[in-house]
Amino acid sequence: MSGHFDTLETRSHEARAADLTKALPAQIARAQVLAGYAGALDGLDASKITSAADLAALPVLRKSDLGKAQAASAPFGGLTTLAPSGFAHIFQSPGPIYEPGGIGHDWWRMGRALAAAGIGQGDIIQNCFGYHLTPAGMIFESGARAVGAAVLPAGTGQTELQARAAHDIGATAYAGTPDYLKVILDKAEEMGLKLKITKAAVGGGALFPSLRAEYAERGIACLQSYATADLGNIAYESPAMEGMIVDEGVIVEIVTPGTGNPVPEGEVGEVVVTTLNPDYPLIRFATGDLSAVLAGQSPCGRTNMRIKGWMGRADQTTKIKGMFVRPEQVAQLVARHDEIIKARVIAARAGEMDTMTVQIEAQGGDAAAFAASVADVLKLKGTVEIVAPGSLPKDGLVIEDQRSYD
Repeated sequence: MSGHFDTLETRSHEARAADLTKALPAQIARAQVLAGYAGALDGLDASKITSAADLAALPVLRKSDLGKAQAASAPFGGLTTLAPSGFAHIFQSPGPIYEPGGIGHDWWRMGRALAAAGIGQGDIIQNCFGYHLTPAGMIFESGARAVGAAVLPAGTGQTELQARAAHDIGATAYAGTPDYLKVILDKAEEMGLKLKITKAAVGGGALFPSLRAEYAERGIACLQSYATADLGNIAYESPAMEGMIVDEGVIVEIVTPGTGNPVPEGEVGEVVVTTLNPDYPLIRFATGDLSAVLAGQSPCGRTNMRIKGWMGRADQTTKIKGMFVRPEQVAQLVARHDEIIKARVIAARAGEMDTMTVQIEAQGGDAAAFAASVADVLKLKGTVEIVAPGSLPKDGLVIEDQRSYD
């Protein structure tokens, strides 16, 4: 097992909770005075928000909210504690969405993931994440600086030059998307170049088991991290490869898509993240990604909560009979009736026509009243099926599209 990045990773649960009791109220207080929250946190006693459980009562901040805020107040929508000139970098992601960046010690917290991958002093990282407009390249470069590794800022493309550089400078580690490393390795073999890469820290795409196994056969230990342009590092693998360990600088909740309601441990839901970064206090930011909490503690000695990794997208918006049905609407349907525990919309086809079935978990209730609410909230009529509590799948889906598009 690799060494730990710092002592925060191995804190007891009690110590982590005690530290959060101090840090979280201060972060909420910072956010309360920011114009970008537009009164969403008004009247809140920040001193009472001391745990992830307390966060559940606060509104969720979505990417669409970020875009609207930035359109009204460029570039950061009034959601930062520093002026734009107070940051080292300003990035642009598709949308466009603008993200701030700092160069203070491990501002993006990626050093933790690199250390877990065994990368540190004496290593040269070939950083193949993009440096153009988007922050991925700088996120990993910041992490490399935190662990004392040198960086070849390779970016993307020009594979022949990448292979030559990796050989000439003796790169020992790779950072980039999971599949691009194979492209470089294959090109190096084609060119007759022997590379020294034995470690890889990947992200931005799925690391399939077969690809990880191929890298292992070539003498490369490959671990993945989960980060976003807005939040920085969220979670990362350790050599134990049993789930992804949540970073010490964020709080992760798993909620029912379209709501802010936490799901039981082990159930799939949307990843919602609160940062403890004082420069950019994102409170309950919805990533749009699905995951689930993994019970227990990692064998590597890191004690923070684990998630199962990326399990799909939470934005299940689906067009049925020409109308969009969104997870938020399903959440509104559930909220209308105290008897409803959860609901699932199923889109299918019959006789070349779209059909909609709404399965409702409830202990009794009036099917006619449920149907009326379906028509009112979803703006479509559909078949309502009342099912027993606990019978709907715990897979994070609130809208299931069974139609074939082949």
